[in-house]
Amino acid sequence: MSKQSDQDNRANQLNDNNDAYWQSRGEDERPDDWDTRSEEND
Repeated sequence: MSKQSDQDNRANQLNDNNDAYWQSRGEDERPDDWDTRSEEND
């Protein structure tokens, strides 16, 4: 991967509004209650 692709992937994995965030935490995709679950983690 290119440096830009690596940076994009990292940004996506840190964005709780992105499927990659949830997939990197063992979910299949962003759950329907993602906003509530995200607030619980803050």
